[in-house]
Amino acid sequence: MSCLLAKLHKPKVDVRKPYTQIKGPDSFSGRSYDEKYITNFINTHNLPCNNTTAFLTPALRNRNVTLTRDINLVGRPQTLYTAVLDLLDYVHGHRVSADDLLAETIRCLIIERNQRDERMKSLIASLEMSTDDQPLSSENIINLIYQHKSLKGTSRLPVLMVAAAYKAAQQKLGERVLTLASHNAADVQTGTLGDVEVTLIDDARVVTSYEMKDRRVTRDDIKRALQKLDIKQVFVDNYIFITTDTIDEDVQEYARSLYVETGGIEFVILDCMSFLRHYLHFFHRLRSNFLEEYQSLILAEPNSSVSQPLKEAFLSMRQALEAATTRDDLA
Repeated sequence: MSCLLAKLHKPKVDVRKPYTQIKGPDSFSGRSYDEKYITNFINTHNLPCNNTTAFLTPALRNRNVTLTRDINLVGRPQTLYTAVLDLLDYVHGHRVSADDLLAETIRCLIIERNQRDERMKSLIASLEMSTDDQPLSSENIINLIYQHKSLKGTSRLPVLMVAAAYKAAQQKLGERVLTLASHNAADVQTGTLGDVEVTLIDDARVVTSYEMKDRRVTRDDIKRALQKLDIKQVFVDNYIFITTDTIDEDVQEYARSLYVETGGIEFVILDCMSFLRHYLHFFHRLRSNFLEEYQSLILAEPNSSVSQPLKEAFLSMRQALEAATTRDDLA
């Protein structure tokens, strides 16, 4: 879309040369068109596209060659990148106009957006019909989240789980979650300590920082956390790692040993699902609030961090569980 827009804006550019590193009057910055125009357009119209510039993806990042059909763009699915190169070649060879191709691209995106929205509306409506007055048990909610977390591309879910836990219980705790940073942004870019930052309701000072790992937590992870705290010159009550992997007792012991050294900061490593199980049983009467907060956070996430199929899968899995629970109650 950026290349096509540039061609419409400046007809003399070569649509296959979206990099200023390519010398000559017919090259252009595809990323600039993406950032200035395309990103705002897709966000305004909620089109099913990545909400960050496409020129930051590995397949297109730091290229300085003409995007001819023989270039190997290493991306998945490969057929998509091959088709893009073919289309750019068609425009360059005057087999199709940039105007027509851009219009057709937007038309297809609108169709996909509308179909996606209809599927979501249908799933939410089915879920509302299945939901009974008797809320799901804590263990059912845990199983639902565990099964959903077992699908591919779910590394963002532990962040949303912890955020939902605090949102559901913030009045009880007197603490609240700060706005979550982008899934793809590093802490050094966002200025945050971890993935979830918790403050007192009436105070902006971070009292607890959570960092999620979809692998084992190592000593180096803890040392990097210490460096962040030192650089920012901040003091927190708790720095908590949540892992979906096993916990190394030696690393856990190292984390415990830092309490005196840091002047009172508690470092700890917690298992993701054990954290959730304890929370839901401790705040048993808030389990439905938690589930609604968690669902809302999932649906609000950009598709780049929680994909559309993952969102649909969660709604379908919850609807099936709610319906099964209702049948059991009737029996």
